[in-house]
Amino acid sequence: MQWLEQPHIKWAVPIPLLLAVAPVVWAFFRKTWRELDEEAFLYRRALHERGEIDYRPLVALTLGALVLTFQDYYGRFDTYENAIKPWLERREAAHPGGLIDLAMYDELYLRTWWAITRVGGYVFPLALWRLFFRGDSLLDFGLRPHGFREHAWIYAMCVFVMVPILLAVSHQSDFVSYYPLYKHAGRSWLDYIIWETLYLAQFITLEIFFRGWWIRATRVFGVGAIWSMVVPYTMIHFGKPYLEACSAMVAGVVLGSLSMRTRSIYAGFLVHATVAVLMDVLSLYRQDALPVLLTPTSTRHITFLHWNALIWIAWALAGAVLAAKAWRVWQRRSARSIA
Repeated sequence: MQWLEQPHIKWAVPIPLLLAVAPVVWAFFRKTWRELDEEAFLYRRALHERGEIDYRPLVALTLGALVLTFQDYYGRFDTYENAIKPWLERREAAHPGGLIDLAMYDELYLRTWWAITRVGGYVFPLALWRLFFRGDSLLDFGLRPHGFREHAWIYAMCVFVMVPILLAVSHQSDFVSYYPLYKHAGRSWLDYIIWETLYLAQFITLEIFFRGWWIRATRVFGVGAIWSMVVPYTMIHFGKPYLEACSAMVAGVVLGSLSMRTRSIYAGFLVHATVAVLMDVLSLYRQDALPVLLTPTSTRHITFLHWNALIWIAWALAGAVLAAKAWRVWQRRSARSIA
């Protein structure tokens, strides 16, 4: 796979992949996209007949731009170094031997600050939304769980497709050097669990922001609401490995379409969370750096020897769910043909 590292080759790799994936995504979601456009047309016609304007896109895109700008400028390392770390140093000096230990957990505090700015920024528009549109229910932003079991097979299909891709990509040097974002995640189980908890909290709020709130607040755009979300969603991946940033375009379309098809963000969150955790595990596995110690200062070892098997078990379970879905579909079609 080293040939992929050649710059004159690597830049073009996403192009044939996108061209290959596009027809599949179109075939799978074209009905959903058509329904979105039909709903948007009826909605705009009703607004026109009443002589009204829907200000939701204006407010949503303004809030979205403000949130993403704030996160980029104040969720960075320099803000932590200049504002948060000095406060932690004063607290540590005032309470020696207390909970704050910068020598041991400095990067973890940095990643905690990063997670706070992400989680806080992503939920901020929902906290304000009812001030602008009192008749809207926040649950309508993809937060209702109904229909999740019916569409669980779509989650399984995404995992079934992504696991082999992740196994291949995990051999790339930029993948191993970039993940996990918290470089001490494999130092101990305490580091790993705290980091993954922060990471998953960021992902659930990210799904709420992009696939729940953003798309539905701009539903007057029809299927264009999905693509209006994909652009900033891809841009927040800038700085990550090149192939991952390019794949964010596909992921944004698929997860956005999945959210609108299921009327819920939870299937998308499970896909995103599963892939993210597997990426961290695979990177640590390639580095031979999976957690063993209970805490950084502990002498107690807890060794889990079956990480590789766990990944394939997840893939097999996803395949089993898909097989069960295919069996039920075949039974229904057979029953209709007999009738």
